[in-house]
Amino acid sequence: MSKIFAVGDVQGCAPSLKTLLKKLPKKSKLIFLGDLVNRGPDSLGALRQLKSLQESGRAECILGNHDLHLLAIDAGLRKTKGLDTVGAILNAPDRKELIGWIRNRPMALSNGKVLTVHAGVLPQWDLQQTIECAQEVEKALRGKSYKDFLANMYGNTPNKWSNSLKGYERLRLITNTLTRMRFCTPSGQMEFDSKEGLENGPKGYIPWFKAPKRKTADTLIYFGHWSTLGLLRHDNVIGLDTGCVWGGKLTAMEVSETNKDSKGLEIIQVAGYDHPLRM
Repeated sequence: MSKIFAVGDVQGCAPSLKTLLKKLPKKSKLIFLGDLVNRGPDSLGALRQLKSLQESGRAECILGNHDLHLLAIDAGLRKTKGLDTVGAILNAPDRKELIGWIRNRPMALSNGKVLTVHAGVLPQWDLQQTIECAQEVEKALRGKSYKDFLANMYGNTPNKWSNSLKGYERLRLITNTLTRMRFCTPSGQMEFDSKEGLENGPKGYIPWFKAPKRKTADTLIYFGHWSTLGLLRHDNVIGLDTGCVWGGKLTAMEVSETNKDSKGLEIIQVAGYDHPLRM
């Protein structure tokens, strides 16, 4: 059986992606954990490579906050920011195909035992609810009125889950959970400003995966998004955003076939992009 590897945030680092693909077993399958584009030197090249991998059946790509940012820019709802590197995508002859491909990517994936997401999972959600909530956002992105969803996607409220949430407030909270969350209170109230490591979060907040009574505690979760953590292997959660775009590494890690911990799983890393503005 071919191995499956989860890969951390590429963020447009096409050279690092190319190098990593050469080091991975040729028959391996890949799951990219979101933030496929932006900030790196060649977002267009990375996106085309990832699209090709997915269409060949070798890979699947989860969406992250930077990928949704690109969709919002494409829709005319947001403007590019100073560090954005998506201009080549917006000017590409295959722009329409690339944007359509992004819109049809998943927000989370699971085999029933292992879960892959970009950012995190609320403590109130079990595995089934996580996938069902992800599918709600996927449906909105793939629908004819997807620009209405994108227009209502941004904002930090509501920041705590309720099963009674409806409409765009519900979709916004789900999107923020899956693509932006790092810290939350023990009861699951999210905070979106802090990007520090485990020990330096805002007062009263904890890393999402340390929330007590988290319903996915028995699920092995692979995630990206949080580069200040580096390579994290902690209590059935594996963080793979190792800061490729900021001079760190691009990391791939073998996906376990069970919900057991990550001992003995293969890790492959390559050098990241030496960003001119990295600290």
